[in-house]
Amino acid sequence: MPDLSSSPLSFADRVAVVTGAGSGIGRATAVALAEAGAHVLGVGRRKDALEETAGKHPGIETLPLDICGDGAADTVVSTAVERWGRLDLLVNNAGAAAIMPLAETDRAVISNLFELNVTAPSLLAYAALPYLRETSGSIVNVSSTYGHRPLAGAAHYAATKSALEQLTRSWALELAGEGVRVNAIAPGPTETDVLAAAGLSEGAIRELRAAERGQIPTGRLGDPADVATWILRLADPRASQVTGQVLTIDGGLDLT
Repeated sequence: MPDLSSSPLSFADRVAVVTGAGSGIGRATAVALAEAGAHVLGVGRRKDALEETAGKHPGIETLPLDICGDGAADTVVSTAVERWGRLDLLVNNAGAAAIMPLAETDRAVISNLFELNVTAPSLLAYAALPYLRETSGSIVNVSSTYGHRPLAGAAHYAATKSALEQLTRSWALELAGEGVRVNAIAPGPTETDVLAAAGLSEGAIRELRAAERGQIPTGRLGDPADVATWILRLADPRASQVTGQVLTIDGGLDLT
């Protein structure tokens, strides 16, 4: 049985696509994979942010692109395969949150959330699948504690992450016989810019973060590096019996 604790993770000469690589968990994951030897294609909408990520390791190359655009999934996968000749790992990290109580329901917000958090990862997985079959590769989806925990005032965001977790389990069952593994990581509140991107003011973010810390048994928010570490462990080729799992990294919040 492989011992994942006694030796460093190695992704030497493997090829990974990481979406949302311009900041937060995506950046931390891209850097961690590159440090472990992988060739990494970091994807995101913000060119400057991606360049900052790439500057942290020479093993990272970038593709500025909106993954919700027409043909985006095929472009992402073909770019990685043309550069390195294979694809071993897809990390579906890009996503968005939205604060939207039921009384303020907006059709466009719902559509945009599902497009980015559910449809785009599905199309990327579809485009990547032929190459992942060849390499016995894997997919790691980035969900949230709120994919399986109620979130008042942001139910539609939580629903998209719940959908992503169900896709993870269903794809894992569907593809296990072909040697392709599918898992998910579910971070709790983490020090990223997701709340600012959702339109919250600095004051509102400070207030919300303070409330979150009070709910987390370990007493601190997560760090993107915490999450990246476990994405690599799930993706490690030696973890060949691990599939269909949703691993929660939230300092015990899910226990409360």
